[in-house]
Amino acid sequence: MLDYFFILIVAFLSATILPLGSEGLLLYYANDTSLSIFFLWFWASLGNTLGGATNWWLGHYLVRYEHKKWFPVSPKARQKAEYFFNRYGVWSLLLTWLPVVGDGIALVSGVLRTPFRYFLPLVLVGKAARYALILWGQHLLLTL
Repeated sequence: MLDYFFILIVAFLSATILPLGSEGLLLYYANDTSLSIFFLWFWASLGNTLGGATNWWLGHYLVRYEHKKWFPVSPKARQKAEYFFNRYGVWSLLLTWLPVVGDGIALVSGVLRTPFRYFLPLVLVGKAARYALILWGQHLLLTL
């Protein structure tokens, strides 16, 4: 049971700005026949999605400072970018699983005030699909 909690925590931290990777741990645990592959996938997907949601929240919170001189984007430019991202770029949230770039996509989507009702399912699908492919790939390699 502690193994599932550990994969949840590592997957969560891996989706934040911390330089961690959860894939190796997931594959390590997947070799343990006493653990359920489904639950490993579930907890890794949940943890990584919650980490992405943390990045979204941080971005959403940063907008409070858009009137400060140090903020890199003017309010008018942010509103314009918000319109275009939420109209055309929201599908990029499926790519939040990508290393380095994915964290930025989640953060920017918070800054651009992407509605959480769009953010959460797209991020969950992308991250869950990535973990499913990793586990499936390992299974294929081990059965050769």
